[in-house]
Amino acid sequence: MILWLTGGPGCSSTLALLSENGPCKVAPDGLSTEINPYSWTETAHVIYLDQPAGVGFSYGKENDYNEEMISEDAYYFLQGFYKEHPEYNKNPLFVVGESYGGHYAPAIAHKVWSKNNDLVEDDDDLIHINLAGLAIGNGLTNPVEQYKWYPEMAYNNSHGIKTVSETVYNEMKSGVSKCIGLIKECNKGNSIINRLACQSAFVFCNTAETTPYQLTGLNPYDIRLKCGDNPLCYDFSNVEHWLNEDSTKAALHVHDKIHWQSCNMGINLKFHTDWMKDFSPYVADLLNDDIPALIYAGDVDFICNYMGNRAWTLNLDWKSGDDFRNADDHDWGEGDGSPFGLARSTNGFTFLQVYDAGHMVPSDQPAVALQMIRNFVEGIEF
Repeated sequence: MILWLTGGPGCSSTLALLSENGPCKVAPDGLSTEINPYSWTETAHVIYLDQPAGVGFSYGKENDYNEEMISEDAYYFLQGFYKEHPEYNKNPLFVVGESYGGHYAPAIAHKVWSKNNDLVEDDDDLIHINLAGLAIGNGLTNPVEQYKWYPEMAYNNSHGIKTVSETVYNEMKSGVSKCIGLIKECNKGNSIINRLACQSAFVFCNTAETTPYQLTGLNPYDIRLKCGDNPLCYDFSNVEHWLNEDSTKAALHVHDKIHWQSCNMGINLKFHTDWMKDFSPYVADLLNDDIPALIYAGDVDFICNYMGNRAWTLNLDWKSGDDFRNADDHDWGEGDGSPFGLARSTNGFTFLQVYDAGHMVPSDQPAVALQMIRNFVEGIEF
């Protein structure tokens, strides 16, 4: 079983289902669907969870604003799912998040892990969930490490694309120290001062480190492309059209007054104090208990770039951290004589730089993404 979580925060996992790695994609005219031969359902059952409440077709009290709330809700969703479908109780579960799913996935996997540890044998109310792994794709997980790398991704990336001028690059570098100081203060606790630092970090760091790139008009999810006129820099109108068809809603038993949209920006706004929180210690806890983790990143994504993701994996404090740091980077996969990516892997922990893919690896490199997830869930070495 794979639990898939699209990020945002506030964006619908149904978007990934119908445009990235689901069994069908919506046709360009928005009137029908077509088979996706690279669906992740070729290797596992996949649950695409729209959360928190108010995202996609989901509904309920829209009051979640941090990962403790997110993870608690998701844990009890899984309990409800397994009680309704006991035939899947023993299946290994892999929690996979993309983008802001770099917060969601480790928080939810960690919640499952900790609840499992607290279960008593005669507890009839809760089911032991067979947590088997965690994966994060182009995620925001450890902002302290990741925000340091925006200037380098903008000017010294693996594709040699100078997205900003040298002057702007130097200006971005000059803002890093203050940005990191605010993020560290944000992560010291949950006092009023810490929460104010979280808000200040969100405003200052994004103004100093991501806004200069966005002012270029380039796509923050793919440095090779222009953003264009769409708010998300991609046109998902075909998916929106198909999901809001009366026939689709009727087939899904969705109330006809609920209008599906790619992202709920009202929910997005609620998570600004959560944005700079560090969830890498949750990954370390899982690794220390021999639960494997895969961190992958397409190397032309700016916003959750491979440089920052590589940096936090190398700095992660866990029982085999030194082994991971001392491991060699090596080519992974081979297509048309060229490798699919660059991997570093040991003791159940893998970082994978996926070549020529942006923020949404399953969309940009579907065959590679399918091979990657198959490797991971089947326990094949990278």
